[in-house]
Amino acid sequence: MTSKISPSSRLLALVETLKVQKKKIVFTNGCFDLLHAGHVRYLTEARAQGDCLIVGLNTDRSVNRIKDPRRPLIPENQRAEVLAALSCVSYVVFFEEPDPLTLIETIRPDVLVKGADWPEEKIIGADLVRSYGGRVFRVALVGGISTTEIIRRILERYGCSSAKDSE
Repeated sequence: MTSKISPSSRLLALVETLKVQKKKIVFTNGCFDLLHAGHVRYLTEARAQGDCLIVGLNTDRSVNRIKDPRRPLIPENQRAEVLAALSCVSYVVFFEEPDPLTLIETIRPDVLVKGADWPEEKIIGADLVRSYGGRVFRVALVGGISTTEIIRRILERYGCSSAKDSE
């Protein structure tokens, strides 16, 4: 496991160290199943809002509950490894809950980032972050790029009969 993947048991100490170093902490979260260009642009923009980007990553069980019983396609450890390999990502921490509020309460980020598809009043933790002087930043999404769209295209191009042909 890379040192950028932090167990939740180490998170508080990590955050305290970053705050002592006067680092501007940015937090975002997601499933990041089938990482694509839209994710990379989103994470790059999130990191540009501060010194350190902590990504809360939904565990497999959490993704399964909030997305679709057939998801995620990529197991959590592999999703974390790919995220940690990105230079814009400082740390990855797993969370089991359906939303990241507990992580946000622990981290108390300077900036909370979500996609612009989320209205600000619906962003979990936005009120908390603003209450202590932090800010919420919404990143514009890249049109036509999504995990769901990639899955649809794969099924369209390589449906059951095509999959057998390519074996």
